[in-house]
Amino acid sequence: METKTKTGIGNPISRLEGNLKVMGKAKYSSEFSFENLAFAQGIQSTIASGRITAIDTSEAEKQEGVLKIITYQNALELKGYNGRFESPSTKGISPSLQTPEVHFYGEYIGVVVAETFEQARYAANLIKVTYAEDQHQTNFEEHLDSTYKPDKANGNPADTSWGDLEAGLNQAAAKIDVTYNTPIEHHHPMELHNIIAVWEGDNVTAYASTQMVENAVTTIAETFQMPKENVRVITPYVGGGFGSKLQLREHATLGIMAAKMVDCPVQLTVTRHEMFTAIGFRQHNRQRMRLGADQDGNLTAVGHDTTSHTSFTEEFQETCGLMTRMLYKTPNSLVTHRLMKLNLPSPRWMRAPGEAPGSFALESAMDELAHELGMDPAELRIQNDTQVDPSNDKPFSSRQLVECIRIGAKKFDWKNKWNPKPGHTQKDNWMVGYGMSASSRAAPYLKSSAEVTLKRDGDAVTAVLKTDATDIGTGTYTILGQTVAETLNLDIKDVQVELGDSKFPVSPGSGGSWGAASFANGTREACINAINNLKTLASTDEDLTVAELMKQAELNELTATGTAAPTEEFDDYSVYSFGANFCEVWVDKDTGMVRLEHFVNVASAGKILNPKTAYGQIIGGITWGVGQALTEHSEVEPNHGNFITRSFADYHVPVNLDLGKIDVVFVPEEDYIANPMGVKGIGELGITSIAAAIGNAVFNATGRRVRDLPITPQKVITTPVTA
Repeated sequence: METKTKTGIGNPISRLEGNLKVMGKAKYSSEFSFENLAFAQGIQSTIASGRITAIDTSEAEKQEGVLKIITYQNALELKGYNGRFESPSTKGISPSLQTPEVHFYGEYIGVVVAETFEQARYAANLIKVTYAEDQHQTNFEEHLDSTYKPDKANGNPADTSWGDLEAGLNQAAAKIDVTYNTPIEHHHPMELHNIIAVWEGDNVTAYASTQMVENAVTTIAETFQMPKENVRVITPYVGGGFGSKLQLREHATLGIMAAKMVDCPVQLTVTRHEMFTAIGFRQHNRQRMRLGADQDGNLTAVGHDTTSHTSFTEEFQETCGLMTRMLYKTPNSLVTHRLMKLNLPSPRWMRAPGEAPGSFALESAMDELAHELGMDPAELRIQNDTQVDPSNDKPFSSRQLVECIRIGAKKFDWKNKWNPKPGHTQKDNWMVGYGMSASSRAAPYLKSSAEVTLKRDGDAVTAVLKTDATDIGTGTYTILGQTVAETLNLDIKDVQVELGDSKFPVSPGSGGSWGAASFANGTREACINAINNLKTLASTDEDLTVAELMKQAELNELTATGTAAPTEEFDDYSVYSFGANFCEVWVDKDTGMVRLEHFVNVASAGKILNPKTAYGQIIGGITWGVGQALTEHSEVEPNHGNFITRSFADYHVPVNLDLGKIDVVFVPEEDYIANPMGVKGIGELGITSIAAAIGNAVFNATGRRVRDLPITPQKVITTPVTA
């Protein structure tokens, strides 16, 4: 890949903000200092369904340092749902403390504001709440008969079909009909959700950990029924979000309300325990897969039925069938989604919502079908490849899935390692198995704006880029700095990037794998406009350096803005990133413990702006996938309806020693239908189908097909051998 500078796009340079982070100088939202800063602590319900009948705050109010206790009895009036039941939005309202009704265990029912964090925490524990409790509904199995078809599944059609599924299954030479379960999982970014709210008259500034700045402004303005121009959101650094920070949640509302009512800046941080009830989660998804194929391995039918749960206040469902609708060619397809209402918090977006759990079902089912056919699972996927999206008959802007599979197979030595007979390889007390999976993730491209200011001092030029885009740990500062350096032919040391302020030009925010492509193209457009403006002012069409153009135009400073957005051509194609996964696992014969020995990930995701930060994205995704496959699940206590997994002591996430050797390969690709820079999303592709590859490898090692995640040692031992 040719670049104009050694620090331009395509180069694996280190993060621009890296030194600030390791020295503790990168200010996160809760680290700003203010005089008279007060601290807030939320009060949570201790029932799952019912109504508050009394709140005794007398003992808490006596405590030293307590400034205010806010409940539904004295809260500010906010815009409420008014009985509406609809899908959540990343810029939707987040009302709190508006009624005495309780819909789930851990719902915010009040907030204590005090001079110190410790005082607020202590006083919150002294508040006594009396309830009229109703019988709660939290058991998934008990309410399967109350499911219904939602209006949408995360913005997508709930059901799609073509052909005749039953006819396709009836004509199949080999078919499977199996059910998979993926459990409730919780987000746990390193940086806890937090806010510092500061009011100045009718204007409020929120230092909030959020992935989407402009949408956070809208949420605050709508919730508090105030003009958007009176709201400012600042979030220069975000310590992880993974979807949980797409929408500004109720804790932010409480912080802003508290600051207004006590007339001083207020900080509220969600505790690690509160993270299980306050910010959403990935819902339990039960997925029935029906696949049929002829004797040569050509798919004749694909059926995918998902049953999930939502809350009693909002309707949210992951579209688990997204990949199933577009990944393989089939003449007959039926994909459905159904929901039930439970007294649990509202589920929300989590990294690769829909694809992460859906890919486990689809890619596990493809492995089961390959076993039924006696066929190499990699070749089965290649045979059913398509260059036309079967869900909408649009051509793919680019699709290198077959290339990903072949490159990954060669890198992994699949041909010599994989054996169709489970349990074929043993090393001492370990059973060794090999598995693979294919993956895909939509690569959106959204409207994004930026501003660049050039300053000249003699022959030296520096650039300052501003956009309200966020860096959620993915390397946004760095890739945008590289984009400026590349487009303006500067060294990146002469580029300054400023992010995460609603006063800056509007971007779509970080999420949904649209960030890099959208931000970078908006940045590039601002830089191109700067060059064109300089040429006009310098009265030249020559390809001069920025310094030469500014000197010829007799300018020491120039500011230009730019906006990039999809063209009509974009809508004529299906735009996706693709990948393949290959893994080796070792399973202990006696304990059922699964150890990941080697993992190969191959990704086709357009032009890679920075291989180092992209590699980090994939490693992070694989780690998430390992957690999904082997350790992560949240358990609901049936008597009270609360989560009994409330810390890292009982909600287990993988660490370095759990990962083994990991190889990441990026397939060369520049997709200029996707956007002018040829960039595609990669952050969510990294987790997609990871769990399936691991589960397939466990089956290959043991002959035991564990269809309910996570694959714990107990499940490995107790699952019958089927092959």
